[in-house]
Amino acid sequence: MKNRINDLLQIRYPVIQAGMIWCSGWKLASAVSNAGGLGLIGAGSMSPEVLRMHLQKCKAATKKPFGVNVPLLYFQTDDVIEIIVSENVPVVFTSAGNPAKYTAYLKSHGIIVVHVVANLKFALKAVEAGVDAIVAEGFEAGGHNGIEETTTMTLIPMIREKVNIPLIAAGGIASGGQMLAAFALGADGVQIGSLFASSVESSAHLAFKQAIVEAGDGSTSLMLKKVVPVRLLKNPFYEQVKNAEQSGSTVDELKDLLGKGRAKKGMFEGDMVEGELEIGQVAATIHEIKTVQQIFDDLIFGYSVAKQHQLSDFH
Repeated sequence: MKNRINDLLQIRYPVIQAGMIWCSGWKLASAVSNAGGLGLIGAGSMSPEVLRMHLQKCKAATKKPFGVNVPLLYFQTDDVIEIIVSENVPVVFTSAGNPAKYTAYLKSHGIIVVHVVANLKFALKAVEAGVDAIVAEGFEAGGHNGIEETTTMTLIPMIREKVNIPLIAAGGIASGGQMLAAFALGADGVQIGSLFASSVESSAHLAFKQAIVEAGDGSTSLMLKKVVPVRLLKNPFYEQVKNAEQSGSTVDELKDLLGKGRAKKGMFEGDMVEGELEIGQVAATIHEIKTVQQIFDDLIFGYSVAKQHQLSDFH
């Protein structure tokens, strides 16, 4: 599995753990990096000073490269970027905003910059902004999502046809076979969220992890397209959102329903009734809470088996 992503990020396996709000603290990020991938601390759910604490703990827990995911839509982004620079973080994944705003500044400090996109237009803008790699995230993914509903299997070859820089596939990937499929479509690496959200080391509440492994076919849906598209696990709060959307609620009314702290309430505090539960479609294939090392062992073994099957089919 040696390729451009391994070389760029200085990791053993081309596997990146998504920087998910309320799930991606220093314990998860350091465990993924120690297992041979790239762990990401999710800055989206952290104040600048909490982020600094997680960065320092992560540096103490791993000598391997790790990074930070920075959603650009938050108002404290300038402070977050300054902390990242001062703490000598080697890699930053930006998302949910214009990559041109910080890419040159981060790169001037020797930081590798990767940007998350959900369509070809923004992939081209990311290249123009000078990013080192792109994450192409299909709408199967959990959390904030592309309004076009382009699947990973369509998005990866669409972007690869027009873009030459390293490309990371995200959305609907939780097995070695799915990794191999992403590589076959033109990806150089994979970003995995839901599988790591359910891991032992994830900072998510145990009740949320249990809900992930109990999820089945049709347990998630893309909602809130009027506000910002987000894939939710179906629970009583999801039903409130669904009813509000079907009754024609305005953007402001939907924002009021969301309020503040809904994601924290669900994913971090474990309120399975009133909390917002963001997770990918691939949760339907996750049946057990595992350690990060067990996840990597399964991914690498599954990839090898899938590759052998692929080769044998051509003989």
